[in-house]
Amino acid sequence: MRNLLIKLLAVFRRFSLWWLKLRGKTPASHAEQRVVSGQSWDEFCDTLKAAGASLTFPGAPTDPFNQAEGYRYLTRLARAGLEAFIEYADPQAPVLHRVVHETVKMGADNPDNFYMTARLDGRCDYRIRGQRNTVKYLGFGTHIGHYGQGGGLPPTGYIEASQLEMNADGSFELILSSKPQTKNWLPMTEETGTLIVRQTFLDRANEQPADLVIERVDGGNEPSAITPQRLDEGLKSASTLVAGASLLFAKWARDFQKHSNELPLFDPEVSNKAGGDPNIRYYHSHWALAPDEALVIEAMPPVCEHWNFQLNNYWMESLDYRYFTIHTNKHLAHYEPDGSVRIIVAHQNPGLPNWINTVGHSSGTMCFRWIRAQDHPQPRTRVVKVQELKRLTEPSAANAPSISTTPA
Repeated sequence: MRNLLIKLLAVFRRFSLWWLKLRGKTPASHAEQRVVSGQSWDEFCDTLKAAGASLTFPGAPTDPFNQAEGYRYLTRLARAGLEAFIEYADPQAPVLHRVVHETVKMGADNPDNFYMTARLDGRCDYRIRGQRNTVKYLGFGTHIGHYGQGGGLPPTGYIEASQLEMNADGSFELILSSKPQTKNWLPMTEETGTLIVRQTFLDRANEQPADLVIERVDGGNEPSAITPQRLDEGLKSASTLVAGASLLFAKWARDFQKHSNELPLFDPEVSNKAGGDPNIRYYHSHWALAPDEALVIEAMPPVCEHWNFQLNNYWMESLDYRYFTIHTNKHLAHYEPDGSVRIIVAHQNPGLPNWINTVGHSSGTMCFRWIRAQDHPQPRTRVVKVQELKRLTEPSAANAPSISTTPA
C-alpha cells in the first residue's frame, strides 16, 4: 500500500509540474499563490483531519483507552513531520535531530536504536564533530532525496565508527563531501539530500550515545529565509507522513490479528519496502491476554550480531521503555543452561527472568528481531495461566498445559 501511494504521489507531482508549465507558471509562483490564499494551510489541516480515519480502520480497538493512545499517536506524528519538513529542513544550516524517539514512535520503533537525521545538499561540504562515548554501534549514511519524497532513500555513502581515525579521547571529525578526502570521509553525490546516523545500544540505561554536531564547511551556517515553496512542500510532506504512516501501520496491525499470540516470520520484501533493515528478520504479530494469562516465548538464539523482543501498543508504538521493562535483547536477557531464552509477557511481575510488562494494556502488537543472524529459528509461543508460570522452572515444564501454541 505504501509503495503504491508513493508511486501515485510521484505521478501526480510530475503531472502537476507539467500542468503548471503549460499554464506559464513555475512551482515557486504556484506556491506563493497557495500560501497567500491559505490553501496550503487548509489542505494541511484537511489531511490531518482525514488521518483520523486510521483509528477506525477495520480491526482497530474502539475503547476509550486505545483511542486516546491513537489520537496521541497522531499528534506525535504531526510533531515529527513539522520538525523534519519545516523546522529542520534547511540544508544551509543543518541540524541533527531525532524523528523517532521516546515520545515520537512509529512502526514498532526499536528501543535499542537511537536514530538521528539531517537535511543535506550534495553540492555543499559538511563536517561532523563528534565524541564516540560508549554506545555499542555507530554508523553514518548519506542518501539521495529526503523523507517525504517518493522513491525511497538510495544510499550515496556509508561509514562506521570502527573505520574512523579517532583521537585518544574518542573525539573525531568526519567530512561529508562529493570530493574524496584523505581520511574520515563520508561520500556524497550532488543528489544527496539526507544524512542518517544509526546508533545501537546493548544496555540503553548504562550506555551513552555519541555527542554529534554538524556544520557546513564551505560557507556560513546561517539559515536561509523561509520561502513559500519550502513552506508549501513542508506542510504537504508533514501531513502526508501523518496520514500515510498511520494508515499503513493500522493495516499491518489488523493483519497481525490473524495470528495473535504467535510470532510468524514477517515477509522480508514487505519490511524492506517499508524501510526495514535487510540484515534483520522481523517477526511481527498481535498479542492479547486476559488478566489471568501470560504469553511465554521460547527461542534458541542463533549466532548473530544482536537480537531483541519488544512489546507495542496496537498502533505499533513501542511501550514506554523509559520507565518500564517492555523489551529484552541479546545482552540483557537471562539464558537457560542450554543457551535458549524464555520470555514472559504478563500483566504482573511473576518473579521469573525476562518478564515483559504490558503497562496496563490487554492487547497490542509485538516484534522479535534477529540481526545479522546466521540462521533464523522460529520463536515458539504459548499462552498459559499465570498460576502455571512457576512450573516453567521445573524439569517437566515442557509438558505444562497451554492454551495455544505455534509450530516449532
